[in-house]
Amino acid sequence: MTSRATTFTRRVATTAAPVALVLVVLLLALNSNGYVVTIVGFAAIYGIFCTGLNFFMGYTGQASFGQNAFAALGGYGTAILTATYYWDPVAAFFVSMIFAGIVAAIIGYPTLKLRGHYLAMATFALGLITYEISIEWIDLTQGYMGYSGIPPLGVFGFELATEKQQLVALALLLLLGVWISTRLRDSRFGRALRSIAGSEPAAQALGVNVARYKLAAFVIAAMYASAAGSLFAHFVGFISPEVFGAAMVIQSFTMLFLGGIGTTWGPVIGALIVSMLPEVLRGMHLKELQDVAYCIILVSILIFAPKGIFALIGEGVAAITRRRATETAPSAAAAQAAG
Repeated sequence: MTSRATTFTRRVATTAAPVALVLVVLLLALNSNGYVVTIVGFAAIYGIFCTGLNFFMGYTGQASFGQNAFAALGGYGTAILTATYYWDPVAAFFVSMIFAGIVAAIIGYPTLKLRGHYLAMATFALGLITYEISIEWIDLTQGYMGYSGIPPLGVFGFELATEKQQLVALALLLLLGVWISTRLRDSRFGRALRSIAGSEPAAQALGVNVARYKLAAFVIAAMYASAAGSLFAHFVGFISPEVFGAAMVIQSFTMLFLGGIGTTWGPVIGALIVSMLPEVLRGMHLKELQDVAYCIILVSILIFAPKGIFALIGEGVAAITRRRATETAPSAAAAQAAG
């Protein structure tokens, strides 16, 4: 009973703490100016993007440097459908996600036969190809001029006119995305992905269809990336090729490893830290030392918490629950003896 209670307490704590963090940041942003709202909104969008990337890299143990390609498909897809053809934003959002999933399935079927750095190089090439297409196909994407006039989030003619309203919607979508990720991780599908991350030959020997599960994880990650790209387009109202360039890959990797790769809430925590830390340092008036302090803090976190911030939180919660279990065990035994 004590073991079950300890496990339950640990699960509740590791879930409640990140949710509380997201809600606190949301409340602070809603009571701040528009600049803070924008920063937190970007953090929520990157949280969705990294949650999908975590599916393929964290749960399945594969390398992908090309998720920005699917974010570009979602961003440009929803921009074209809403700004040019006047689609409802929600319809454009889901159609773009489905299209990105289909493209991921077509590309992933031959690509995922590669392993290791070969797979990483292939996915990186995918991102570069998509970036070049977004520059050169001017009739469709407007090239470096970018795509403007994208309407804000809304459904059935009702628009979220203010940034704060959109931020609330982004926070809800982020929580929904993490909830779906958690449910899938704890399912039979998620256990199969984790077995692949442990050892592909061993997973195959146990009857796991490695190729099929890897492709499914790749498609799910692509759909998350497409959702993030679409949300960025609606939140900002403008997109250009630079948004979905190599910088997006580097930043998302930093968020993923900083928060805790392979954990459920790690990508969200990493997105919040990487997005907000530069602004906090800027507010401390560090001037030229801002970038130096930013790098020192990131490196320090990676040194002292190599498994990520969320894993560190989990270890702290586990230590507290073990201590409480140890303290209550003697009193429980004494009460039982007295009875």
